[in-house]
Amino acid sequence: MLTFLAYIVLTIFLFGFLSRIFAYARSPAPLKIATTPAPTTRLGVIWRLVTEVLFFNSLFKGDKLAWAGGIAFHGAMAVVLIRHIRYFIDPVPAFFGPLQIIGIVAGIAMAGALAFLLLRRLVFERVRYISSRADYLVLILLLAIAMSGLLMDFVLRPNIVAIKTNLMAMWGSVTGLPPLNSLGDVTFLLHLLLVGALLVIFPFSKLMHAGGIFFSPTRNQVDNPREKKHVNPWAAP
Repeated sequence: MLTFLAYIVLTIFLFGFLSRIFAYARSPAPLKIATTPAPTTRLGVIWRLVTEVLFFNSLFKGDKLAWAGGIAFHGAMAVVLIRHIRYFIDPVPAFFGPLQIIGIVAGIAMAGALAFLLLRRLVFERVRYISSRADYLVLILLLAIAMSGLLMDFVLRPNIVAIKTNLMAMWGSVTGLPPLNSLGDVTFLLHLLLVGALLVIFPFSKLMHAGGIFFSPTRNQVDNPREKKHVNPWAAP
């Protein structure tokens, strides 16, 4: 049953994500609307996108608190995701050993950053006014994933060896179900279901900024309106 659900979740995620990316790529953007100061070369645009993805430049200029929470969350999440690779490979490379402690610290930082971002939406009236229910849902879901993961690290430890064995065999079986012999194992199953729920709503939420940033005309356009002026067909000489 769990394997069947996993295939459904991945199908929804991949189909939804790719369909949104395809829609972004097909959307015409003939007018130059790059946010200034904008680069005047294609290489400059690439560098702008790289720094935007890695350092959130525009968010830093617009909202320092949101930038601090966002950069902490995304950085910590990246480390946590790298740490999780150990559950899907065997044997585990030696460098994953020291990464475990770093990953646990990153998990705490991830939960703290998410709690900060949620509190920011609740405390500041202006941010609360522009926040939708979907914004709160995503933050609460991410926070629940982080907290359930930390709960397994510090309080309710599941049978990691048995779970890893089941996960590695799950894709070739229709009965792959992790053991539920303790509260830790139940917590793991809850953690897995929460991740599945996040993947299902991912393509239909603001989380699509992960791929959409590369198709944003204000970020991916060269600032050359004089050199390459758009002329509507009905106005062409």
